Amino acid sequence: MITLDIYSDPICPWCYIGKVYLERALEGLNKNPFNIEWHPFQLNPEMPPNGMNRKKYLEKKFGGSHGVVEAYGPILERTKSDNIDAKLDKIKVTPNTMNAHRIIHWSKIEGCQNQIVSELFKAYFVNGLDLGDINVLAKLASKYFMDEKSILRLLTSDNDLTNITEKDHTARQMGIKAVPMFIVANQYAVSGAQSTGFWQNVVKDIQTSIS
Repeated sequence: MITLDIYSDPICPWCYIGKVYLERALEGLNKNPFNIEWHPFQLNPEMPPNGMNRKKYLEKKFGGSHGVVEAYGPILERTKSDNIDAKLDKIKVTPNTMNAHRIIHWSKIEGCQNQIVSELFKAYFVNGLDLGDINVLAKLASKYFMDEKSILRLLTSDNDLTNITEKDHTARQMGIKAVPMFIVANQYAVSGAQSTGFWQNVVKDIQTSIS
């Protein structure tokens, strides 16, 4: 299988859109050619632990309501035109995503990383849940590994905080400045939410090269 390393943040709308495109390209294949691993990249590493009011955060980041409309207009257009489920008006909090990244890291160990990433995207972009709330994270993760109490114990500990921070720093040292970033076969960097057609062509190229 070909390694596909994906640098992402679960509150990044283009990461969510990019995952949908990739999954649509892989649908119907007899065999997924990729061994996918998700890696941490916090959009807001300085975000307070309890997050911020989303409206205030976005207006501060984009210089007022007009800037927010300009930034999110293309996202809304893309989700609508490509039939991607997203209810951005439900999102009330922009969270600190460190604990969400810890959940993603642990889910890799448990063999359910892609499912957990999907659950996090759905929780945030469809249901508007606060991914900074450890109770939300524990309930979500308990569908796939451990029980809520065990996950809560991990989340209230220091387990892997340093590890995730170092992985995030490593990504930035590699030159990654925005996500999503896809690294194919440890060689080819693909930036942004590429179309389903793009990924279908990548798969065809891979199949041709190994046939």
